[in-house]
Amino acid sequence: MRRTGTTRRGALTATGALALGAVLTGCGSGGEETGGGGPAHSGARAAAEKTERTLRETAVRDGALLLARYDRVAEAHPVTAAGLAPLRAAVAEHGKALAPPRAKGAPKKGGTDGGAPAKGAPFPAPGPVPAAPKAALRELAAAERRRADAHAEALLTAGPELARLLASVAAAAAAHAYLLTGLAEETPA
Repeated sequence: MRRTGTTRRGALTATGALALGAVLTGCGSGGEETGGGGPAHSGARAAAEKTERTLRETAVRDGALLLARYDRVAEAHPVTAAGLAPLRAAVAEHGKALAPPRAKGAPKKGGTDGGAPAKGAPFPAPGPVPAAPKAALRELAAAERRRADAHAEALLTAGPELARLLASVAAAAAAHAYLLTGLAEETPA
């Protein structure tokens, strides 16, 4: 007797067909048939560029604050400096990758490590470092978790390219939080 109902093969075939339909729909160009250069499209494009620039500047600012926190923890607790160095270097690279692109011939903005924009006053210094190395590392791990959450939330409003970059940086921040938690457990009191 033949089994009735949904089989695994049927479910996978239906899922594949839906995915293919979604990909083919997304590959179509929406602007060329309707005169993509009109004022409505250019206004939407300008709004999207402004949103992306704001997201990038916020991410760079938060990364610069995190870099300062890494520096302060490494300075206050030299026993943690070796473990923090590769994570700090990765955060600095994330800041460079997230920095808003600059126009050709435009002067270079910001610091050397994070690629932070030079708008307004310098970044405020992070709060005091806990006296115990374990507590300082746990605090850094919490800051990395907050950063991962902020990047994941920003995915909702980011364009496709920036969303991929933010997702990658959010995953790295989550991995940093995990590694910092492990480093906190291994660090002597």
